[in-house]
Order: sequence, then C-alpha cells, then structure tokens
Amino acid sequence: MPDFLDILAQDAKQTVNEGYYKVSTQDAFSSVSLKKAILESKKNAVITEVKAASPSRGTIKTNLEPEKFAAAMENGGATGISVLTEPKHFNGSLSYLVKIRKTVKLPILMKDIIINPIQLEAASKIGANAVLLIEALFEREYCECSLDEMISKAHAKNLEVLLETHNESEFQYAVNSDADLIGINNRDLRTLEVDVRITERILKRCVTRGKVVVSESGVMTPADLLFLRRCGAQAFLIGSAIMMADNIEKKVKEFVAAH
Repeated sequence: MPDFLDILAQDAKQTVNEGYYKVSTQDAFSSVSLKKAILESKKNAVITEVKAASPSRGTIKTNLEPEKFAAAMENGGATGISVLTEPKHFNGSLSYLVKIRKTVKLPILMKDIIINPIQLEAASKIGANAVLLIEALFEREYCECSLDEMISKAHAKNLEVLLETHNESEFQYAVNSDADLIGINNRDLRTLEVDVRITERILKRCVTRGKVVVSESGVMTPADLLFLRRCGAQAFLIGSAIMMADNIEKKVKEFVAAH
C-alpha cells in the first residue's frame, strides 16, 4: 500500500523530470548559517515557514505575498525562514525563495522533497542557506544517491542540512551523520497525523551527541513550544499557526518571547 510519503516522492521525481529545478540565474548572496543563528539565539529559536498550502490543511493563503510575510517574520524576531518550494502539494515556488532572499537577511531553509542533486544546485543558485533532507526517502531508495553523499554534495555547495527524522532509529542514524541540524517531524508523513509527543519520546530515548535538534510540525500555541523546549528541542519550525494569523509579526513575537 503506498502511503503519502510515496506519493510525495513519486511526484517529486516527476517535478525534477519536468525541469522545474533547472535554474539559470545565479546571484551573489552572503552566506548565513542557520545553525549558528539557532545557537546564538537569546530567545526561542523560531524558524517560521512561508507556505501557501499543505496536504493536511489545503489552501492556507490564496494571495501569497512572500516578501511581505517574510519581512513581518523577520520583524517579529524569527531566527530563520523556511520556504516551501514544492509546487504540487504545497503550492510552493522557487520564485518565493528568490523574492524572500532579496527581502530578508535571515538564514533561509529551502523546504522541498529533495531526491536529486539538481535540487541542491537550484537551492544554492537561488540563495538558500540550508536544505531539508527527509531520511525516510533515502531508506526507501527514492534518491539518486545515498544520504551521506547527498549531505556532502550539499556541503560542497555551502548549504547546511536539516535532516528530518520521525522515529528513534532514524534519529540515531542522523546523530551519527554529518547533518548540521536534526529535525524531528511530529507529523507522520505516511498518514499526515500529528503528535507533538513524538519529539518527547525520541529525545527521552536517544542521545543527541551535541547535535542541534529542531522540532517540526504541530506547534500551534506558545504552550506547545514550551513543552517541546522542555523535551530538549533547541529550535521550532512553525508554519500553519503563523501563516493563518491575521497579524504575522505579532504571532511570531508570541512564540519567540514565550517563557
């Protein structure tokens, strides 16, 4: 039985084959480290996410103005900005990242279903500082190369890697990899169900070996963030709760200042 992760991977392959990631332009961008920004953050390290839609919620914003949202997030005190560039299920666009790069100085994470090195090439050309890799996609052999190879290819392009995990064995592997940051996705990409206790369970049972841990998905309130912080997460990737807010800057401030 194919699950949603299989669908994402198969559609990503199609998107790659359609030439979506063939980017011709290359601007000069200053390099900023997402990992460093998290470690130096004096308040809660919140990575805000610009996304127009998600498979679980459907359309979140119909008239997405990436620059406006990103500027509000930066003003609200975000540590970094995640930009959805996957077009088929998240209504993302590489152009959003290009526009946001020209608007903010914060580190930018390109969030996509990355299965091919050509996507890393695109990320580096449009100004991303980090990319998301999903460990399960490599375990299912959807990718053009091994996970370790993809991480070193990213590093060769001056991109940091946020390696996403969802269970203890994936987390254990990630800790021993060269990934710069380890993500724990509280959403099960096979079923799209969310449970913030996934982060709690993994961090209770696994040693982080000094890796920076980012808890992803399901952070809807400052109380959720504080719970995850107590569990040991050092940064929090927050999308829907911020994108659905009437006042994005104010909403970001709430999460950043929660204590």
